[in-house]
Amino acid sequence: MTREQRAFVAEIRAKGRRLEGYAATFGTETRITDFTEVIAPGAFRASIDQGRDILALVDHDTKRVLARTRSGSLRISEDSRGLAFDLDLPDTSYGRDVLALAERGDVGGMSFAFTVDKDGEEWRGDRRELRSVTLHEISVVTAFPAYDGTMVQARNRLPLSPRLAAARKWMESL
Repeated sequence: MTREQRAFVAEIRAKGRRLEGYAATFGTETRITDFTEVIAPGAFRASIDQGRDILALVDHDTKRVLARTRSGSLRISEDSRGLAFDLDLPDTSYGRDVLALAERGDVGGMSFAFTVDKDGEEWRGDRRELRSVTLHEISVVTAFPAYDGTMVQARNRLPLSPRLAAARKWMESL
């Protein structure tokens, strides 16, 4: 099986030190080189039900782990819209960078890496429908995603008092 990656312009919200949103959406067609691809509802169900250890990374870089299901810092589920995620960001340089980018709306989207399960795809001409995949990881994509369809945004934090805002700015400059 070949490991594949797909990226989406995805809705991401920052809530304190958490990110939440969708790593993939169902029914959204995208062009992948010489074919069109769409994800069917239920495509991630087996990976979720099996309790696989799924990672959350930055740009598919295994040296920049944001969270994982095994530790409980990443929670994933399927709903009628797609593959939902909720993750607790680490207090690391890349965790803080991702949070700052998400709050400003500068994150490019979300991505996921997978392998297609046996009989997990259906081809109709040059159109591929993913019906069952083994999910390996989701990633925050800082540049260009493959799939369009949703938007990336950060939910604003509660406003800080002028004194706290000045203290935060000073701490971030260290």
